[in-house]
Amino acid sequence: QVQLVESGGGLQQPGGSLRLSCAASGFTFSSYAMSWYHQAPGKERELVAAINSGGSTAYADSVKGRFTISRENAKNTVYLQMNSLIPEDTAVYYCRAANSGRTYWGQGTQVTVSS
Repeated sequence: QVQLVESGGGLQQPGGSLRLSCAASGFTFSSYAMSWYHQAPGKERELVAAINSGGSTAYADSVKGRFTISRENAKNTVYLQMNSLIPEDTAVYYCRAANSGRTYWGQGTQVTVSS
């Protein structure tokens, strides 16, 4: 069955870095657009970064220049490198796969930025 498993979250101080990973299985990873969303308490889930099957990327304005999304099709994995973290980045981060009307979500990983 389809699985998206996020990892790499945790507690980090402001200015620090984290690297999230999302390991996919059960579908043809290379043909899917992959993205990362986050959801803070009491707020809606928002798009953070996306990468399509061709490798083109897009970012929310709030993370441009700080976050980098990448994918490794040989490992069926998408990454989110998060640098210069700020407290406002605190949220649950979700991995999403989408292609031709099919959408899959991971279970999320908590990122907390605090001193």
